[in-house]
Amino acid sequence: MLMNRSVVIAFAIGAMSLIPVASATAAACDPLDTRACMLPFPSNFNTVAQKGSDTGLRLNFSASQFPKNEKGKPGFPPELNRNDGFSPGSALLTYVPGIDLAATGAAPITDIAQYSKANAPIVVIDAKTGQRQPIWAELDTNADAISEAKGQLLMIHPAKNFLEGHTYIVALRDLKNSKKKTIPAGAAFASLRNGKPVSSVKGRRASYEKIFKTLAKAKIRRSSLYLAWDFTIASERNLSERALSMRNRSFAALGDTNLADGKVVGKAPAYKIDKVEDYSTAQSTRIARQITGHVTVPCYLTKACAPGGKMGYAKSKKGKFDSIPNQQGTMEAFFICRIPRTAMTTPARPSLYGHGLLGSPGEIGAGNVDDMASEHNMIFCATPEIGMADEDVPNAIALLGDMSQFSSMADRLQQGLLNELILGRLMINPSGFAAAEAFKSASTSQSAIDTSALYYDSNSQGAILGGALTALSPDFTRAVLGVGGMNYSLLLPRSVDFDTYELIFKPAYKSRLDRMLLLSAIQNLWDRGETNGYGQHVTNKPLPGTPKHNVLLHVALGDHQVAQVSAENEARTLGLVGRRPAYDAGRSFDKTPLWNIPSLSSANAGGSGLVIWDSGPCRIGTVFATCLDNDAFEKLGGVGNPVAPIGDLAPRLGRDPHSRPRSTPQARQQKSDFLKPSGRITDVCPAASACHSVGWDY
Repeated sequence: MLMNRSVVIAFAIGAMSLIPVASATAAACDPLDTRACMLPFPSNFNTVAQKGSDTGLRLNFSASQFPKNEKGKPGFPPELNRNDGFSPGSALLTYVPGIDLAATGAAPITDIAQYSKANAPIVVIDAKTGQRQPIWAELDTNADAISEAKGQLLMIHPAKNFLEGHTYIVALRDLKNSKKKTIPAGAAFASLRNGKPVSSVKGRRASYEKIFKTLAKAKIRRSSLYLAWDFTIASERNLSERALSMRNRSFAALGDTNLADGKVVGKAPAYKIDKVEDYSTAQSTRIARQITGHVTVPCYLTKACAPGGKMGYAKSKKGKFDSIPNQQGTMEAFFICRIPRTAMTTPARPSLYGHGLLGSPGEIGAGNVDDMASEHNMIFCATPEIGMADEDVPNAIALLGDMSQFSSMADRLQQGLLNELILGRLMINPSGFAAAEAFKSASTSQSAIDTSALYYDSNSQGAILGGALTALSPDFTRAVLGVGGMNYSLLLPRSVDFDTYELIFKPAYKSRLDRMLLLSAIQNLWDRGETNGYGQHVTNKPLPGTPKHNVLLHVALGDHQVAQVSAENEARTLGLVGRRPAYDAGRSFDKTPLWNIPSLSSANAGGSGLVIWDSGPCRIGTVFATCLDNDAFEKLGGVGNPVAPIGDLAPRLGRDPHSRPRSTPQARQQKSDFLKPSGRITDVCPAASACHSVGWDY
């Protein structure tokens, strides 16, 4: 997943133009938390009524509320104000001076079940149903000197994504400091709570009386409150309408207007083959042929879909609130396919492959992918996951210095999803690759592709984006998401990859608080191109005109790059079952491992699931050892890694297990068993043990 550090430093930071959006009265700072203008976040304080939106709202931020970079430019992406609510995975952010979470009794990440205690001090409830949302709370472990002058940021995370279109109320009550003294409410909120609002919040009295009434029904005493606020989650339509519209129009142009029926009709996408390379057995014992070329895809971005391009929208009809991007011509998307030797005698299962962070489709030439292709007779094809491909590195660097332009990444990610969908259709349309000489066996003259079904197998970033692709796909219904997770704003601060981003992000926005607020804000755009925005439709409640899907999520215990917690949040959101035992003794800090994730069994193995792979505690040879300085550990031939640390910290000790699951023959067998029309999650691990990846002896 890691972006090359030297590449980051080599590129210069550029500037791009803003996107015009509907005008709004400039928003002010919320007096309920005066430590930063955007706090508390997210909040309906930063929304306005919007006719035609599915929530009845739209976001209403202004540049003056956002942190400025070192050049004095606010990090406000105007595209935010097209949203009719906030991210389903939003972290809830505020400051509470002197709070001690242990003394307070807040639910920690290690014991999420505490959220449901009758006297839980931090409660998030659905405003309509009164049902509590599972959450866990933490303080920002990495608060810097600039931020710590005001205290550590309180971060309340959903353990399962909030429901689309729903409004939630946050209630903080009976909060304690380290001396177990109750922390008094701020003056502005106390005036609302006590029914005598001061002038700065007087206009919110009616809305807060409704909040207090709802909380009272949930048995939360008004007098106990330190702070409360509400926020609304974006609607299904608002999160997915751009990508769905692009998909539907593109497939309709091919002659397929019923994408939910699972049938391939119409013509194949136009394409050209640039190069065919046949390999001798001396060159590769596993792969017979590599083919590269370009497929023609409708383009929905300016700049001919090049990095930095953005969506342009048709003017909304009266009474409607939508964002349907205009087509801007076509683009030629690069593709690469590798055909195993086994496919030259028996047609192979076709699968799309998703690459790593800011990487390239050339990663399908990695040894583990060739192993998967050869061992299980699969043809892999890939195209750049544009928006976050290697060609996007200059734009990504520019955004780290100027977050006001972040929509260019979010928009291009959606174009990248479309490119993958079109490549997938090309792989299984009988008049596509299957009809081309380049994809035929020289000895049998038959196609090397079995076009009866398409699959998706990915790793790292390819898995983080892959959940969104799966939710949108009409052509594959089974996907493997390898070492994946969701919600970049949650996982990046827990990733060693963030070190590389911070080389530019930190100098541009010097305060850690500013950077955390910006990450939380841009997640509302990032959702359009990654699993976090589609999680409720990946395995359940398919998007309109889309078949139902099943996924297998592989996780590396203590992953240095993709935070394990982000994968477990994803599992709960997608409704996955989990293979148990998930951990060997001493390999989890959780009071209840895989909390609220049902157990995998023979009865549900045909559905979707989560399997955790452990490369083992640190050891040198056969001797278990502490994890030394990483360089010294590597030189001594050390293997294994510790459990991920508690808090928003990246795991750093031992060997990064990120690549281990895909390199494990048993894991590849499990993937192959799953990637079949009637596939199942087979248990390839010892019955009384966690699943061990390469490096362990079975």
